[in-house]
Order: sequence, then C-alpha cells, then structure tokens
Amino acid sequence: MDVLSDEQESSRVNHDQLFKELLTMFFFEFVDLFLPQMGEYLDRSEITFLPQEYFTDNKTGSRRAIDVLVQVKFRGQDTCFLIHVENQSYDQEEFDRRLFFYFAMLYKEYQLPVYPIAIFSFDYPLRVQSQQHQVNFPDLKVLEFNFASIQLNQLNWRDFLQQQNPVAAALMAKMRIQKKDRPKVKAECLRLLVTLKLDPAKTQLISKFVDTYLDFDGAEEQQFQAEIDKMDLGQKEKIMETLTSWERKGMEKERQTIALSLLRENLPLEMIARTTGLTIEQLEDLQAEVVLG
Repeated sequence: MDVLSDEQESSRVNHDQLFKELLTMFFFEFVDLFLPQMGEYLDRSEITFLPQEYFTDNKTGSRRAIDVLVQVKFRGQDTCFLIHVENQSYDQEEFDRRLFFYFAMLYKEYQLPVYPIAIFSFDYPLRVQSQQHQVNFPDLKVLEFNFASIQLNQLNWRDFLQQQNPVAAALMAKMRIQKKDRPKVKAECLRLLVTLKLDPAKTQLISKFVDTYLDFDGAEEQQFQAEIDKMDLGQKEKIMETLTSWERKGMEKERQTIALSLLRENLPLEMIARTTGLTIEQLEDLQAEVVLG
C-alpha cells in the first residue's frame, strides 16, 4: 500500500492540476497526438467536461478525485461514451487495480461505455508500466481490464519536434531527456509553441507547464540562452516575449550575477557580452557598480 506524506500529496495534487488544465484546454489536440484511432470515431462537435468525481479508498479511507472525465458522442450516432484520463505522477503499486475500480464505478454511475487512459508522468522508474488488470483462476479468466497507456518517460522528445500540436509543446518537457539536453528541450518546446500562434491564455498555460518541469540552475540557464541565441531573430524575439515575466526577471538577474563575477576578473567586455547575452551598455553600467562597490 502506498502512503504519501503531506508534502508528496501536495506535490501530486499540483501535478494533477497542471495536467488537468492542459487536457481541459487542449483535449482534442491530446487525442490527435496520442490516440488518433479514437479521433476517427469521435464526434468533435460536442464535448462535456463532467463534474469532478470523488471515490473513497476502502483500504485507507481517503477520498480520491479522478482527474479528467469527458462525455462525447460517437461520430454519426446519437450514442455517447465517457473518456476518463488519469495522470499518475508517482510510482504506485496496483495502480492498474485502482484504475479498474474507477472504471467500474463510472460505468455503474453513468451506464455508458468508458474509455480509460493513464498518463504516467513520473521520471522514474523507467520500467514499462502495466496496461492491464486481471482476475484469473486456474480454470477461469474472470476479468481482463485493459486501458490506454501513455508513459512519458518511455517517449523520446526528439520524435515530437515536428508535431504542430500544443500538447507536444508541453509534454516534451516530461519525456525521456538526458540531463545535458534539458536546456535544448526547453528551447525547442518554446520554439514549437511560438510557431502555433495560440491566443495569450493558451500560450501562457503551455509556457507555465514547461517552466514547471524545466526549471534551471545557473549553468543550465546559460545553456538555454545559448540555444535561444542560435535561432533566427524572429523566433528568438517571439520566444523572449512568451517567457513569463517572472522567468525573464530571474534570467536577467542570473545573467547579471554571472557578468558581475566576470567583470571582477577584469575580462574583456566583448567576451562577457558573448557569454551572458548582455549588451556592452548594460555591462558598462554593471562595471560602474563594481567600481563603486
């Protein structure tokens, strides 16, 4: 049985909320990216996000809320079905059983077919997660419950670079990434984002998602800026506009800190400008601070 600390529980809820916001705003884009076969029979003219459902865990007595529940129609028919998406942000034994319990309760309550989907969004472990829950006896197979599985740490972010899809722009940040590639991945997420030309609210949501999962230390911030600098001027300007204001301020402060350190070593201004991305005029102002200090 998995018992989470208050800190872990709070973190899990925050992760779940981020994914819920992403899927609510870009549900059909999510389907197109990961479940194109469903898109062939899904009626896109009607979609209803149902109220959050709560279920009691009989073992622990705790209440759990399912993440996303949607009612849609089959294309060309009047019949409906449900799509249940559960984001799993931490490794949990018997998750497949829990998802079956959700399925059974939703199926009982709504009397509609339920299409269950699991998004495994944790970084570790890397082992492939089960997509099935079974109840068997030596002489009888009682139950075989299957669900669609999207395990992000099994996906290579490079395979999604050309996807003109906002969900790809967000979820690349949670795919399998080598540590050295983190700055490049963030730059590519934002490059893809600005090519989509979304409205400001949608752009902000994707940017917030990427910021959350690719939060950098000083060295990574420099590498990220170097990746941005490689892009053409138009893309670079759009990306810098897209970055959240608090991130821009944090990046600027970090670059100034690095510049001050280099100025104290009496390195040439031109070299410091190339290293930090600051202008000569900005460096001269900082140099005055060093002299006054």
